[in-house]
Amino acid sequence: MSGSKRGPKGGSRPADVGNSSSLYERYKDALRRGHVAALRGRNDAAIEAYSEAASIAPDRSLPHASIGGILVKMGRLPEAVPAYERALELAPRDETALRGIAEALARLDRRADAAGALDRLADALEAGGRLADATDAARRGLELAESPERRTRVGAFAERLGTAPAGDEAAQRALAQATRVLELPPADPVEPEIAPEPVGTPAVATAPEPDVLPEPEPEPEVAPAAEAEPEPEPVVEPKADIEAATAEQELEPEAAAVAPEEPPAPEPAGLGIALGAAAEAHLYAGELTEAHAGLLAAARAHRRAGRLVAAVDACDLAIGLAPADPDLHLLLAELYLDHGWRTLATDKLLLLGRIAELDEDRATRDRLCSLVTERLADEPRLVELCA
Repeated sequence: MSGSKRGPKGGSRPADVGNSSSLYERYKDALRRGHVAALRGRNDAAIEAYSEAASIAPDRSLPHASIGGILVKMGRLPEAVPAYERALELAPRDETALRGIAEALARLDRRADAAGALDRLADALEAGGRLADATDAARRGLELAESPERRTRVGAFAERLGTAPAGDEAAQRALAQATRVLELPPADPVEPEIAPEPVGTPAVATAPEPDVLPEPEPEPEVAPAAEAEPEPEPVVEPKADIEAATAEQELEPEAAAVAPEEPPAPEPAGLGIALGAAAEAHLYAGELTEAHAGLLAAARAHRRAGRLVAAVDACDLAIGLAPADPDLHLLLAELYLDHGWRTLATDKLLLLGRIAELDEDRATRDRLCSLVTERLADEPRLVELCA
């Protein structure tokens, strides 16, 4: 029969049902490959996979917003703007695209245009009942481009936040930041850009945060200003310390030997190095599962010892063995936060959350959201992901 397929019991179903299901699976697979490539830092491969997803489902905004995010990460800001604009043509209130284009425009010094995107984001967040997040977006827009309308709007948001319950930390934080901006004298308004920069003019972009940074050099000690040095005060040992020292000297050698010193605990840094060496031995022997587990153990040991750079290095080696391992990416997100790299951590968790959603991996999502609650509860995109 034309236009239908026979079912197992003689029934029929439209042919386009099977085609639609197949297209959706191809779309999900392309997205998944894009997310995994982005997590591994393979930016060109991520763009290729996201472009494939966009061609399979041309009505979806997510692939275009994802391409924009990769281009921003690569510092290709002028190319990121059209990608975000295409996403917003398909979904005018797409939060990821609005945040992304605002960031790209601000870094291109197109402050008025960036503020306009933040105005739209504030509208979308307010419509969704997220008043604190809407206030943050409106306040950021005011900081970028002063205008009486924006100042009035931030004031109205702040007034509404003033009635929020005392335990609402997000509302209190947003209120405090909005109040701080409103108390500043109005800045000169920023005129909107009349014409874009000529084609071919390189844009000055802020370099993305590196995955690994060298350990900082110790700060040099600053000599105090020359002053008359006070006479040092005589050191007076407390009476109790003198008595204890005297008593220790009076101990007989046999008595002192009764309580020998306990052996020192193994040095945590040495443990991480030993685990890393064992993992590399497994790797050279072709024992990839054992090598991956050993690298994760080494990374955790390095982290406990405070050797964050070594911990990230171990994770980077493990990515080549299991690029989609959620344990590995959650550990990397924690290390990024330990370093203070909030943007890198947020981007990684957003991608990991999308993969978990595509795979219907509830356990990974729960662990991710536990980390968000503990360390990134003020990041609205992650809070929305875990809502």
